[in-house]
Amino acid sequence: MTASNNLPGAAAQAGVTELQPSARMPVLFVGHGSPMNAIEDNAYRQSWQQLGQELLQRVERPQLVLCISAHWITQGQGSLLTGMAQPRTIHDFGGFPDELFAQQYPAPGAPALAQQLAQELHNPHNQQALGVDGHAWGLDHGTWSVLKPMFPDASIPVVQLSMDYSRPPAEHFALGQQLQQLRERGVLIVGSGNAVHNLRALQRTQSPLQAYDWAIEFDQMVAGHVEKGDLAGLSNFQQMGSVAQMAHPTHDHYLPLLYAAGAVGSGERARFFNADFQMASISMRSMLWGA
Repeated sequence: MTASNNLPGAAAQAGVTELQPSARMPVLFVGHGSPMNAIEDNAYRQSWQQLGQELLQRVERPQLVLCISAHWITQGQGSLLTGMAQPRTIHDFGGFPDELFAQQYPAPGAPALAQQLAQELHNPHNQQALGVDGHAWGLDHGTWSVLKPMFPDASIPVVQLSMDYSRPPAEHFALGQQLQQLRERGVLIVGSGNAVHNLRALQRTQSPLQAYDWAIEFDQMVAGHVEKGDLAGLSNFQQMGSVAQMAHPTHDHYLPLLYAAGAVGSGERARFFNADFQMASISMRSMLWGA
Protein backbone atom coordinates (compact mmCIF):
# COMPACT_ATOMS: atom_id res chain seq x y z
CA MET A 1 0.00 0.00 0.00
CA THR A 2 1.35 3.44 -0.84
CA ALA A 3 2.09 5.85 1.96
CA SER A 4 -0.55 8.32 0.81
CA ASN A 5 -3.26 5.72 1.38
CA ASN A 6 -2.30 5.19 5.01
CA LEU A 7 -2.86 8.80 5.93
CA PRO A 8 -6.15 10.66 6.24
CA GLY A 9 -6.58 14.27 5.20
CA ALA A 10 -4.28 16.22 2.94
CA ALA A 11 -1.94 13.36 2.03
CA ALA A 12 -4.78 11.37 0.51
CA GLN A 13 -6.01 14.33 -1.49
CA ALA A 14 -3.23 13.68 -3.98
CA GLY A 15 -5.26 10.67 -5.05
CA VAL A 16 -4.07 7.18 -5.82
CA THR A 17 -2.41 6.34 -9.12
CA GLU A 18 -1.89 2.60 -8.70
CA LEU A 19 -3.27 -0.17 -6.54
CA GLN A 20 -1.07 -2.32 -4.33
CA PRO A 21 -1.75 -5.95 -3.33
CA SER A 22 -3.81 -6.14 -0.17
CA ALA A 23 -5.84 -8.39 2.04
CA ARG A 24 -9.17 -9.14 0.37
CA MET A 25 -11.49 -6.18 0.84
CA PRO A 26 -15.16 -6.72 1.77
CA VAL A 27 -18.15 -6.23 -0.50
CA LEU A 28 -21.15 -4.18 0.59
CA PHE A 29 -24.68 -3.75 -0.63
CA VAL A 30 -26.32 -0.88 1.24
CA GLY A 31 -30.01 -0.07 1.16
CA HIS A 32 -29.78 3.73 1.17
CA GLY A 33 -33.49 4.66 1.19
CA SER A 34 -34.49 8.28 1.72
CA PRO A 35 -31.79 10.94 1.29
CA MET A 36 -32.79 12.15 4.77
CA ASN A 37 -31.03 9.12 6.22
CA ALA A 38 -27.79 11.01 5.55
CA ILE A 39 -28.57 13.59 8.23
CA GLU A 40 -31.18 12.10 10.55
CA ASP A 41 -29.88 10.43 13.70
CA ASN A 42 -31.74 7.22 12.97
CA ALA A 43 -30.86 3.52 13.09
CA TYR A 44 -29.78 3.45 9.44
CA ARG A 45 -27.26 6.26 9.72
CA GLN A 46 -26.00 4.88 13.03
CA SER A 47 -25.44 1.47 11.43
CA TRP A 48 -23.40 3.06 8.63
CA GLN A 49 -21.28 4.91 11.18
CA GLN A 50 -20.68 1.74 13.16
CA LEU A 51 -19.89 -0.25 10.03
CA GLY A 52 -17.28 2.26 8.88
CA GLN A 53 -15.57 2.08 12.26
CA GLU A 54 -15.70 -1.72 12.19
CA LEU A 55 -14.23 -1.95 8.72
CA LEU A 56 -11.32 0.32 9.53
CA GLN A 57 -10.60 -1.66 12.70
CA ARG A 58 -10.98 -5.16 11.26
CA VAL A 59 -9.60 -4.92 7.74
CA GLU A 60 -6.84 -3.03 5.98
CA ARG A 61 -7.67 0.56 5.12
CA PRO A 62 -9.14 0.65 1.57
CA GLN A 63 -6.99 2.27 -1.07
CA LEU A 64 -10.12 3.08 -3.08
CA VAL A 65 -13.89 2.86 -2.77
CA LEU A 66 -15.65 1.81 -5.96
CA CYS A 67 -19.34 2.59 -5.66
CA ILE A 68 -22.20 1.50 -7.89
CA SER A 69 -25.15 3.77 -7.16
CA ALA A 70 -28.74 3.44 -8.32
CA HIS A 71 -28.58 7.09 -9.34
CA TRP A 72 -26.00 7.01 -12.12
CA ILE A 73 -27.64 5.52 -15.19
CA THR A 74 -26.08 5.51 -18.65
CA GLN A 75 -28.41 4.41 -21.41
CA GLY A 76 -26.93 2.49 -24.32
CA GLN A 77 -23.38 3.80 -24.03
CA GLY A 78 -21.93 1.12 -21.77
CA SER A 79 -20.63 1.73 -18.26
CA LEU A 80 -18.46 4.69 -17.26
CA LEU A 81 -16.10 5.41 -14.39
CA THR A 82 -15.81 8.85 -12.83
CA GLY A 83 -12.41 10.25 -13.71
CA MET A 84 -12.24 13.66 -12.10
CA ALA A 85 -9.69 14.64 -9.44
CA GLN A 86 -12.26 16.28 -7.17
CA PRO A 87 -15.73 14.83 -7.85
CA ARG A 88 -18.53 17.21 -6.94
CA THR A 89 -21.21 16.35 -4.39
CA ILE A 90 -24.45 15.96 -6.37
CA HIS A 91 -27.76 16.83 -4.71
CA ASP A 92 -29.95 14.81 -7.05
CA PHE A 93 -33.29 15.21 -5.27
CA GLY A 94 -35.89 17.85 -4.52
CA GLY A 95 -38.28 18.92 -1.80
CA PHE A 96 -35.92 18.34 1.12
CA PRO A 97 -34.63 20.78 3.79
CA ASP A 98 -31.72 23.12 3.19
CA GLU A 99 -29.56 21.14 5.61
CA LEU A 100 -29.56 18.21 3.19
CA PHE A 101 -28.60 20.40 0.23
CA ALA A 102 -25.76 21.85 2.30
CA GLN A 103 -24.10 18.45 2.71
CA GLN A 104 -20.73 18.01 1.02
CA TYR A 105 -18.49 14.97 0.70
CA PRO A 106 -15.14 16.21 -0.66
CA ALA A 107 -13.50 12.80 -1.17
CA PRO A 108 -10.80 12.85 -3.84
CA GLY A 109 -11.18 11.02 -7.11
CA ALA A 110 -8.51 8.94 -8.82
CA PRO A 111 -8.23 10.06 -12.46
CA ALA A 112 -5.18 8.04 -13.45
CA LEU A 113 -6.50 4.95 -11.75
CA ALA A 114 -9.93 5.35 -13.36
CA GLN A 115 -8.26 5.36 -16.78
CA GLN A 116 -6.33 2.21 -15.88
CA LEU A 117 -9.38 0.38 -14.53
CA ALA A 118 -11.44 1.37 -17.56
CA GLN A 119 -8.97 -0.56 -19.71
CA GLU A 120 -8.93 -3.58 -17.40
CA LEU A 121 -12.71 -3.89 -17.27
CA HIS A 122 -15.06 -4.37 -20.19
CA ASN A 123 -18.73 -4.18 -21.08
CA PRO A 124 -19.96 -7.78 -21.22
CA HIS A 125 -22.09 -7.35 -24.35
CA ASN A 126 -19.33 -6.16 -26.67
CA GLN A 127 -16.08 -6.71 -24.72
CA GLN A 128 -15.17 -3.05 -25.17
CA ALA A 129 -13.32 -1.15 -22.46
CA LEU A 130 -15.33 1.04 -20.13
CA GLY A 131 -15.52 4.77 -20.67
CA VAL A 132 -14.31 7.51 -18.32
CA ASP A 133 -16.32 10.60 -17.43
CA GLY A 134 -13.92 13.37 -16.50
CA HIS A 135 -16.34 16.17 -15.73
CA ALA A 136 -20.10 15.55 -15.99
CA TRP A 137 -20.97 13.42 -12.98
CA GLY A 138 -19.47 13.24 -9.48
CA LEU A 139 -20.74 11.60 -6.28
CA ASP A 140 -24.53 11.32 -6.21
CA HIS A 141 -26.53 10.79 -3.05
CA GLY A 142 -26.55 7.02 -3.46
CA THR A 143 -22.82 7.25 -2.83
CA TRP A 144 -22.19 10.15 -0.46
CA SER A 145 -25.22 9.60 1.78
CA VAL A 146 -23.77 6.28 2.95
CA LEU A 147 -20.04 6.96 2.63
CA LYS A 148 -20.15 10.17 4.65
CA PRO A 149 -21.36 8.39 7.81
CA MET A 150 -18.98 5.47 7.16
CA PHE A 151 -15.84 7.44 6.39
CA PRO A 152 -16.54 11.00 7.56
CA ASP A 153 -13.03 12.37 6.99
CA ALA A 154 -13.54 11.87 3.22
CA SER A 155 -9.89 10.90 2.76
CA ILE A 156 -10.34 7.62 0.86
CA PRO A 157 -10.53 8.21 -2.91
CA VAL A 158 -13.90 7.35 -4.45
CA VAL A 159 -14.75 6.31 -8.01
CA GLN A 160 -18.31 5.67 -9.20
CA LEU A 161 -19.26 3.11 -11.83
CA SER A 162 -22.35 3.82 -13.90
CA MET A 163 -24.94 1.25 -14.98
CA ASP A 164 -26.06 0.89 -18.59
CA TYR A 165 -29.79 0.46 -18.06
CA SER A 166 -30.29 -0.82 -21.61
CA ARG A 167 -28.46 -4.06 -20.80
CA PRO A 168 -30.11 -7.18 -19.27
CA PRO A 169 -29.65 -7.94 -15.55
CA ALA A 170 -27.29 -10.88 -16.16
CA GLU A 171 -24.79 -8.53 -17.79
CA HIS A 172 -24.73 -6.28 -14.73
CA PHE A 173 -23.94 -9.35 -12.63
CA ALA A 174 -21.21 -10.32 -15.12
CA LEU A 175 -19.59 -6.87 -14.84
CA GLY A 176 -19.76 -7.25 -11.07
CA GLN A 177 -17.84 -10.51 -11.40
CA GLN A 178 -15.00 -8.59 -13.02
CA LEU A 179 -14.76 -6.48 -9.87
CA GLN A 180 -13.75 -9.50 -7.76
CA GLN A 181 -10.12 -9.06 -8.81
CA LEU A 182 -10.03 -5.54 -7.41
CA ARG A 183 -10.81 -6.67 -3.88
CA GLU A 184 -7.27 -8.03 -3.48
CA ARG A 185 -5.87 -4.71 -4.65
CA GLY A 186 -7.30 -2.57 -1.88
CA VAL A 187 -10.69 -1.74 -3.42
CA LEU A 188 -13.82 -1.71 -1.28
CA ILE A 189 -16.83 -2.49 -3.51
CA VAL A 190 -20.07 -0.76 -2.46
CA GLY A 191 -23.41 -1.26 -4.21
CA SER A 192 -25.99 1.31 -3.11
CA GLY A 193 -29.66 0.86 -3.95
CA ASN A 194 -32.62 -0.97 -2.40
CA ALA A 195 -33.81 -4.58 -2.57
CA VAL A 196 -37.37 -3.21 -2.86
CA HIS A 197 -38.02 0.30 -4.15
CA ASN A 198 -41.47 1.56 -5.13
CA LEU A 199 -41.85 5.30 -4.57
CA ARG A 200 -45.41 5.26 -5.92
CA ALA A 201 -46.52 3.11 -2.99
CA LEU A 202 -44.81 5.06 -0.18
CA GLN A 203 -46.78 5.61 3.01
CA ARG A 204 -45.72 8.81 4.72
CA THR A 205 -46.80 8.60 8.32
CA GLN A 206 -45.16 8.62 11.70
CA SER A 207 -47.09 5.56 12.82
CA PRO A 208 -45.43 2.13 12.68
CA LEU A 209 -46.01 0.66 9.24
CA GLN A 210 -46.30 -2.89 8.01
CA ALA A 211 -44.63 -3.40 4.65
CA TYR A 212 -46.79 -4.55 1.78
CA ASP A 213 -47.12 -8.30 1.22
CA TRP A 214 -45.51 -8.02 -2.21
CA ALA A 215 -42.60 -6.06 -0.73
CA ILE A 216 -42.02 -8.70 1.93
CA GLU A 217 -42.25 -11.51 -0.64
CA PHE A 218 -39.70 -9.93 -2.95
CA ASP A 219 -37.36 -9.02 -0.09
CA GLN A 220 -37.52 -12.62 1.15
CA MET A 221 -36.72 -13.86 -2.35
CA VAL A 222 -33.57 -11.73 -2.33
CA ALA A 223 -32.60 -12.93 1.13
CA GLY A 224 -33.20 -16.54 0.16
CA HIS A 225 -30.90 -16.39 -2.85
CA VAL A 226 -28.19 -14.73 -0.78
CA GLU A 227 -28.49 -17.21 2.09
CA LYS A 228 -28.23 -20.15 -0.33
CA GLY A 229 -25.26 -18.60 -2.10
CA ASP A 230 -27.22 -18.54 -5.36
CA LEU A 231 -26.09 -15.04 -6.22
CA ALA A 232 -26.33 -15.52 -9.98
CA GLY A 233 -30.00 -16.35 -9.44
CA LEU A 234 -30.62 -12.78 -8.33
CA SER A 235 -30.42 -11.83 -12.01
CA ASN A 236 -33.66 -13.70 -12.67
CA PHE A 237 -35.80 -11.43 -10.52
CA GLN A 238 -38.08 -10.46 -13.40
CA GLN A 239 -39.39 -14.02 -13.49
CA MET A 240 -41.39 -13.14 -10.37
CA GLY A 241 -43.80 -11.29 -12.63
CA SER A 242 -46.20 -8.91 -10.92
CA VAL A 243 -44.38 -9.14 -7.59
CA ALA A 244 -41.18 -7.94 -9.29
CA GLN A 245 -43.11 -5.18 -11.05
CA MET A 246 -44.51 -3.97 -7.75
CA ALA A 247 -41.15 -4.20 -5.99
CA HIS A 248 -39.38 -2.38 -8.82
CA PRO A 249 -41.51 -0.37 -11.27
CA THR A 250 -38.06 0.48 -12.62
CA HIS A 251 -35.14 -1.64 -11.50
CA ASP A 252 -32.42 0.99 -11.16
CA HIS A 253 -32.32 0.44 -7.38
CA TYR A 254 -32.01 -3.32 -7.78
CA LEU A 255 -29.11 -3.38 -10.22
CA PRO A 256 -26.42 -2.28 -7.69
CA LEU A 257 -27.18 -5.48 -5.79
CA LEU A 258 -26.17 -7.49 -8.86
CA TYR A 259 -22.80 -5.74 -9.04
CA ALA A 260 -22.12 -6.40 -5.37
CA ALA A 261 -23.27 -10.02 -5.68
CA GLY A 262 -21.06 -10.54 -8.71
CA ALA A 263 -18.02 -9.34 -6.78
CA VAL A 264 -18.53 -11.96 -4.05
CA GLY A 265 -16.13 -14.90 -4.03
CA SER A 266 -17.10 -18.55 -3.84
CA GLY A 267 -18.18 -19.62 -0.37
CA GLU A 268 -18.35 -16.14 1.15
CA ARG A 269 -21.29 -15.77 3.49
CA ALA A 270 -23.34 -12.59 3.82
CA ARG A 271 -24.16 -10.79 7.00
CA PHE A 272 -27.49 -8.97 6.82
CA PHE A 273 -28.21 -5.69 8.58
CA ASN A 274 -31.00 -3.10 8.45
CA ALA A 275 -33.34 -5.89 7.33
CA ASP A 276 -36.52 -3.84 7.59
CA PHE A 277 -38.61 -1.41 5.55
CA GLN A 278 -38.85 2.35 5.27
CA MET A 279 -42.24 3.88 4.45
CA ALA A 280 -43.72 0.42 3.71
CA SER A 281 -42.32 0.05 0.18
CA ILE A 282 -38.53 0.51 0.49
CA SER A 283 -36.46 -2.41 1.73
CA MET A 284 -33.44 -1.25 3.67
CA ARG A 285 -31.94 -4.77 3.72
CA SER A 286 -28.16 -4.46 3.50
CA MET A 287 -25.43 -7.06 3.20
CA LEU A 288 -21.75 -7.42 3.99
CA TRP A 289 -19.53 -10.14 2.57
CA GLY A 290 -15.93 -10.85 3.49
CA ALA A 291 -15.60 -9.17 6.88
